[in-house]
Amino acid sequence: MTDEQIKSVLKRLENDEDYYGEFGKQFLSNSDIRALLKDPLTFKQPIVGNPNLIKGSYFHTLILEPDKLDKIRIIDTTTRNTTKYKELSNGEMCLLQHEADSIALLRDAVLENSITRDLIRDIDVDYEVPGLIQLEDEWFKLKADIKNNTQGLIVDLKTTSDIDKFRYSAKEYNYDSQAYIYSKYFNMDMVFVAIDKTSKKIGVYDCSPQFLESGKFKVEKAVETYRLFFKDENFNLKDYCITETL
Repeated sequence: MTDEQIKSVLKRLENDEDYYGEFGKQFLSNSDIRALLKDPLTFKQPIVGNPNLIKGSYFHTLILEPDKLDKIRIIDTTTRNTTKYKELSNGEMCLLQHEADSIALLRDAVLENSITRDLIRDIDVDYEVPGLIQLEDEWFKLKADIKNNTQGLIVDLKTTSDIDKFRYSAKEYNYDSQAYIYSKYFNMDMVFVAIDKTSKKIGVYDCSPQFLESGKFKVEKAVETYRLFFKDENFNLKDYCITETL
């Protein structure tokens, strides 16, 4: 792509509808890594029925884009099995009021902590910054939660069910490949700000060279799978199977 084409794409990727919609699907992203490495049959398939996705979106929106909160529907009922929820949701995944209240407390904890507040609300910061980078000759889209220009850091917000295990679950959830892609594009170090959803304990995690190297390896393997399964005309995805020696 030319510089002008890249600028045009980046402008469109600022819009959530384009980033997560059909336009954005023409590019690879870190969210594709898991499918390509674990289950290629689910590549680019929408994830439905997972309330954790809308909870995570609400947490990010509360902190980064509170002006967009009206886009997230909240229903005041105890569970998603009630008649009230089924009638009001119209089949969509909606947030429950008690979930929204709990997430607001997480937001408060993160912003009341002086260390994490400075990372998020520094003098010169940009939120939801899109990017487009060519890795292994394939184009990857990305969107940084926070570009902290004052400290020269990319900051990503995470919630976790057990912060004491975050350093171990980070690789399971492919935060290593995310860190590799983002730090490569922005040419900045990346840190993760994580908060425990139960205890509200907060952690700030930077990335070691080994962590980034692990992410680079995943990107390389994912691209190999992508080219074989989805760009090789001689390969039939229906022939996919796991082959191992026991």
